[in-house]
Amino acid sequence: MKALLLESPGAAVLREVPEPDVAGRALVTVNRVGICGTDVSIFRGKISVSVPRIMGHEVVGVVERAGPLGLVPAGSKVVVDPTITCGYCDMCRGDRSNLCRNGGLMGREVDGVYAERLAIDEKLLHVIPDQVPMEAGPLLQVLATCVHAQSGFAVFPGDTAVVIGLGVTGNLHLQLLAARGITSIVAVTRSEWKRDLATDWGATHSVGPDRATEAVMKASDGRGAAVVIESAGYESTLSQAIELAAPAGTVVLFGTITGGQAGLPYYLLYEKELTILNPRAALPRDFPRAIELVAAGAVSIAPLVTHRFPLEEGPAALAALTDDPKALKMILEVS
Repeated sequence: MKALLLESPGAAVLREVPEPDVAGRALVTVNRVGICGTDVSIFRGKISVSVPRIMGHEVVGVVERAGPLGLVPAGSKVVVDPTITCGYCDMCRGDRSNLCRNGGLMGREVDGVYAERLAIDEKLLHVIPDQVPMEAGPLLQVLATCVHAQSGFAVFPGDTAVVIGLGVTGNLHLQLLAARGITSIVAVTRSEWKRDLATDWGATHSVGPDRATEAVMKASDGRGAAVVIESAGYESTLSQAIELAAPAGTVVLFGTITGGQAGLPYYLLYEKELTILNPRAALPRDFPRAIELVAAGAVSIAPLVTHRFPLEEGPAALAALTDDPKALKMILEVS
């Protein structure tokens, strides 16, 4: 079968590789895979992996052969939970398998999903109903991580919530807040076209960073935001999130910050007695919730797919990593 292999940082090649070993596993024909920030960091060498490595972890497909337990019948459309867990450590046994001490991620610690077929533990498969579009299916894994993040805090319809950064995850967080009944949502981004999109999807105020404080104070009657979701991944945006939060509020650090220079407003953390959440990945239960939200029409994922390439063009797509300012999600079409 064909697979997209990372052979060295910056060098991905489409090659013929052996068929996957299906012993004790289900066999899935891959339909669509997504390219995310982790994949980009692996491709660029910012995250070290052993090579050659089949990349990728966001995937939907069709079960070609059921696993030995027959949990998911052949012919089922599925999304794959790409988290590798041991099921035995204290984190796994404590319902925190996303923090497994012996775990990893497909496409990073083990071969991933940029391939025509995939052998996978059937317990990692989640069936997709017909009303969920296969074309945007890889975003279900991304949505599951957002569902996991939002399961960590309570928010009520009278509260003001803020989302900083309106990439793919920021837009998903915005929709989830709206689905939770929040009617006062401030979206913060430098991009004018993303501000328009945020308004369409439930934001009551869509502003640039320079107007964020004014908008939040107006929306909250001067109280500040009950919850601020930082989805941009910069120290400066985390600092702004702390400043926008109300006393006793919650700041969700969803964007991945790998380092910083300026420092944070540490005294505000003390003064406001804030709760800081730093969610990671998703739990198995987050996938059915994500699927149900899309199936019910509460969250829309298809409009977030802005670029599509066949798997054969994967090396060029990764190398180009489009500079289109209106780019959101890039999908590779496999079958």
